[in-house]
Amino acid sequence: MKPDLFQSPDYYLLDDLLSEEHKLVRDAARAWVKKEVSPIIEDFAQRAEFPKQIVKGLGEIGGFGPYIPVEYGGAGLDQISYGLIMQEIERGDSGVRSTSSVQSSLVMYPIWKYGNEEQRMKYLPKLATGEMIGCFGLTEPNYGSDPGSMITNYKDMGDHYLLNGAKMWISNAPFADIAVVWAKNEEGRIHGLIVERGMEGFSTPETHNKWSLRASATGELIFDNVKVPKENLLPNKSGLGAPLGCLDSARYGIAWGAIGAAMDCYDTALRYSQERIQFDKPIGATQLQQKKLAEMITEITKAQLLTWRLGVLRNEGRATTAQISMAKRNNVDMALTIARDARQMLGGMGITGEYSIMRHMMNLESVVTYEGTHDIHLLITGMDVTGFPAFK
Repeated sequence: MKPDLFQSPDYYLLDDLLSEEHKLVRDAARAWVKKEVSPIIEDFAQRAEFPKQIVKGLGEIGGFGPYIPVEYGGAGLDQISYGLIMQEIERGDSGVRSTSSVQSSLVMYPIWKYGNEEQRMKYLPKLATGEMIGCFGLTEPNYGSDPGSMITNYKDMGDHYLLNGAKMWISNAPFADIAVVWAKNEEGRIHGLIVERGMEGFSTPETHNKWSLRASATGELIFDNVKVPKENLLPNKSGLGAPLGCLDSARYGIAWGAIGAAMDCYDTALRYSQERIQFDKPIGATQLQQKKLAEMITEITKAQLLTWRLGVLRNEGRATTAQISMAKRNNVDMALTIARDARQMLGGMGITGEYSIMRHMMNLESVVTYEGTHDIHLLITGMDVTGFPAFK
């Protein structure tokens, strides 16, 4: 088992822009990843298994709802702290970060923002510690980029709601205790419902044979005449804007997380280039390899500046959906390019589990698609600057 020798690049001295609390939060998450994730993640990825033993630790480092107020079990941190935690977790593995950001932004966020006080007190403290794990049901077998056309629906049966439908590609589904599910009522209006494991007719079959996010549990949500108590309806927001608001928070976390994956690939390739001798000198002394490394650190630095500014805007309540889309799209694309170039620098060793690069590359092929595909985010930016929605 190789030690985790990761050193975080900070070419533009961006640490100077962080508060002492930011750095303490980040360094705690980084130390935890080095101790608890790095030594085991390759083995779990090879076995296509989620390491459930890390759930408690994720809660302890603020990996679940760090911006949720303290009275609901959260850490009450700001948006830059949230981003830094996601960065450090994804430096370890995108699948682990998926578990964390789904819990934070797609489960805890809607309960906090759209739920009532009873729902907040019932679920959020347990979600914050990892005692309870949640998932988010929006994507359907026939509707991904077009969630407004969802088929999943519920009917008012007097003393309860009757929920029917299916959701697909759901992180955490196989072992989640609750699901925040988006469904249409009889008038076609989208609402959020909290569905609990054990409700009759609710099942969560696991998705197998994935080549990506192998250390993350993915599954479906099946609703066959599920009786949902009326008190489980999220009362404070409805319409497609409700789940999209959750996705804003999650995409923001992804923008930071992708930097972590990119930094790990860059750090691995840099260290390898200094140690690997070919033609009587380190490969890092050659022009082509220096070109790759120089471009990597340039793109990482640009992404760091983009997310830091976005975090400031989030803290001020001024960040727009389109700005978040730009950061998510840019940073994941950047990370994929760096992973591919880093893999080439390592030659054949780059495809082995002895190094993290190929695992990152495969994971990022999912990250570039989920929570808004690469192309859809491009069109969101296009619509924002022209005023014309090209996907309608």
